[in-house]
Amino acid sequence: MSTNPVRVCSFESRRQIEMTKLIEKFGGIPTVAPSMKEVSLNEQPSVHEFADKLLAGEIDVTIFLTGVGTDSLFEALKDRLTEEELAERIRQTFVAARGPKPATALAKKKIKPELKAPEPNTWEDLVSEFEKLAFDFSNKLVAIQEYGAPSKELYDWLQAKGAKTLPVSIYRWELPDDIGPLQSAIRGIIDGEFDLILWTTAQQFVHATQVAEEMNLKEEWLAACGECVNASIGPTATARIQEYGVTPAMEPSHPKMAHLVREAIDFVRK
Repeated sequence: MSTNPVRVCSFESRRQIEMTKLIEKFGGIPTVAPSMKEVSLNEQPSVHEFADKLLAGEIDVTIFLTGVGTDSLFEALKDRLTEEELAERIRQTFVAARGPKPATALAKKKIKPELKAPEPNTWEDLVSEFEKLAFDFSNKLVAIQEYGAPSKELYDWLQAKGAKTLPVSIYRWELPDDIGPLQSAIRGIIDGEFDLILWTTAQQFVHATQVAEEMNLKEEWLAACGECVNASIGPTATARIQEYGVTPAMEPSHPKMAHLVREAIDFVRK
């Protein structure tokens, strides 16, 4: 196994500092170029529709997809309901969480999910747990806390099972205010300056490709990505990246940032 430093490019945004330290810790040379920012929706009609239907006792199932979104939902409704009032109403529904982050956020509100998706915490894992329960969705209203983009496959599955769905949009993803570092990273990848590219969400790839296209470098960008070692946080991100013709070389044993960084650097060194 080679011990040479691995030149690593990451497009992490929210946890940029942590990502930089992890890459250094495991022997990599980091370049971290933020590719996205989360923007709270100024007008949140779906959030207030959710509250209306929750108060009317019309929601049967509540699905939480992210920890950040769970916290944001409570924050968005703080002028209408106290935390305990909202938590009590949610507890009256069947609560499902897509993994540990939303489950942890719910636990802080004293809400225990009746169903939690196992690793790697994809929508398919969530669906699998519902299928194990033989859950009857017929004519049930299911509220889904979204995470920046609609989970179309999940909605399609729920509707095929006879459910009515209520998307609850908390925030959306946009490009960062300063795209200079992102542009530099794109050029660096095209010029072959990196041994490894890390993806902690598919939206990073979508945004990088969008910026590359605006730079009139989309074809060169995709070709260069295809020639570099790409590491994806998990199956959902991998599937989205593959839609662009780029196949990640590996996924970590657990869908966590530290596992991704360590195992991806080890993968390159072998």
